[in-house]
Amino acid sequence: MSFINYAQREIILKIVYYGPGLCGKTTNIKFIYSGTNPDARGKLINLETKQERTLFFDFLPLSLPAIRGFKTRLHLYSVPGQLFYSASRKLIMKGADGVIFVADSQRARKEANIISMEDLKENLQEYGYDIDKIPFVIQYNKRDLPTAMPLEELREDLNPEGKYPDFEACAVAPDGPGVFETLKAVVKQILMELKKKKQ
Repeated sequence: MSFINYAQREIILKIVYYGPGLCGKTTNIKFIYSGTNPDARGKLINLETKQERTLFFDFLPLSLPAIRGFKTRLHLYSVPGQLFYSASRKLIMKGADGVIFVADSQRARKEANIISMEDLKENLQEYGYDIDKIPFVIQYNKRDLPTAMPLEELREDLNPEGKYPDFEACAVAPDGPGVFETLKAVVKQILMELKKKKQ
């Protein structure tokens, strides 16, 4: 749920990057951080294990243009993808305004993507969210790899009815195709929802 700080005249939106381990959630946030004006970003908190896997979360406050006199800030989080960090994932999901599901395009990660999507739906339900009602976008990451599945197969696994906006991406490429597009798409959905609630 978005937080409005009337004293500071700020709207704070919480966006969570979700997906299986090593799919590129942390890489997405690091790319956004590196591509953002230093004056518009806060400190990146990055907690990793020795295997370079995110243990708790990445946190990136990112400023946007003002809306009706209120500054908009994004708080970007990623959840740990490994299934044994279930409690951490649930905690980070609390109060989310929007979710970006990052899928690993490699064929060897097909089952992990599907399991992680089911886990996301369960965690959303625990907080009373409906995946069809919360702002939600899918990103198919690692499209540059030779082991990447065809886009049609990924969609069949994760977005068979085409209900959710989805984007191809490569978060490690110099220009990070699809990274900012994915973020912009979920922010647009959140702002549209806020506008509806204010009408």
